[in-house]
Amino acid sequence: MTPPIRTPTKCPIWPASTSTVKLLDDVGTCIVESDRAGGKYEIDDLARDLVGNLGDPACARLTTWLVDQRRLGNQCPVVTQDVVKFAEAKRPLRADIRAERLLRLLADRMETIGSQVRCTHDDEYVYAWSESVTMEEIFYLFEYLEKMSWVNGHFFADGRFAGTVTVEGFIHIADIDANFDSSQAFVAMWFDDNMDGAFESGIKPAIYSAGYKPMRIDKKQDVNKIDDEIIAEIRRSKFLVADFTHGEEGARGGVYFEAGFAQGLGIPVIYTCREDMVDKLHFDTRQYAHIVWETPKELHDGLLNRILARIGEGPSASPAR
Repeated sequence: MTPPIRTPTKCPIWPASTSTVKLLDDVGTCIVESDRAGGKYEIDDLARDLVGNLGDPACARLTTWLVDQRRLGNQCPVVTQDVVKFAEAKRPLRADIRAERLLRLLADRMETIGSQVRCTHDDEYVYAWSESVTMEEIFYLFEYLEKMSWVNGHFFADGRFAGTVTVEGFIHIADIDANFDSSQAFVAMWFDDNMDGAFESGIKPAIYSAGYKPMRIDKKQDVNKIDDEIIAEIRRSKFLVADFTHGEEGARGGVYFEAGFAQGLGIPVIYTCREDMVDKLHFDTRQYAHIVWETPKELHDGLLNRILARIGEGPSASPAR
C-alpha cells in the first residue's frame, strides 16, 4: 500500500519562518514561498527528509545557494537531494562576503539615493542574504559595513537598523557586481610542453572542480592583437592563477605583468610555483603565499583548496560535480 503523501505546512528549511506551501503533484513535490529562504523554491519529498536533519549553519548555506540561484536568473530553484548534500558539505561564506551581500540587499531596498533604509531583528531577508543564523552575526556585519564607510547609520540593541548606503558603498557594490556571475579564471603561465602535465592534470581540473572555466590565451581561438586580448580577458575574469615556473631562459615577464595588472584591478591572484623554481622568484612577488608543488596532483589539490578558501565556489559549481 502506497503511504500517504506528507504535505508540509511550513518551510522545510526554516520551519519557524512565515511561509506558504503549495503541493504540485502526487509524489510530494511542492512550491514553498519563504522570506527566510529568500523567496520561492521547489522541493520534493526525499529532499525534505534530508533537510530535516540539517543544522542551522547548513540550512543557512542552503539558503545562500537559493539566493544566488535567483540572482543568476532562476527565480524558483529546485532543491533536490544532491543540492541538500552539496549545501551540507559546502564551506561557509567568508565574513567579508557575507557583509557585502547584506550591503547589496540594503542598496536594493533604497527608494532613492540617500534615502533611509530600515531593518528589524526579525527581518528574515537580512538573515537569508547574509548567511546568518543569529542577531549577533547581523550586528557584527553591520559594524563591519560602518567601519568600511559603506553604510552610515545605527544598529540598535533591540536589533533595528536605520541608515543609508553611502556613495562609497555604491561604488563597492558596482565593483563586486561587475564579476559576480563570471565563471572565468585567467591562467598566466609558461606555455611550454614541459608544463602540459601541470596544466592538464593540475590547474585545469582544479579550476573546473571549483566551478570556474580556465582561460589560457594561447588556447583561445580567433585571437586578434595578443596584448589587447590578454587585458580584455583578465578584466572579464573572476580571478587569475599565476604560475611562475620557467625554463633556462629565465623568468616569464608576461606572467609577472598579468599578475600585477589583475592586482591593480582588484582581481584576486593565486600564486603557484614548482618547488625547484621557488628560490628564483622575483622579489616583487616573493612575499606572497605561493602554492609550491612538485607534481600535478599537488598543484591540483593545493589550487583547488586555495580557490575554495579565497574565492569560493563558482557559478558553474553543481551538487553533482
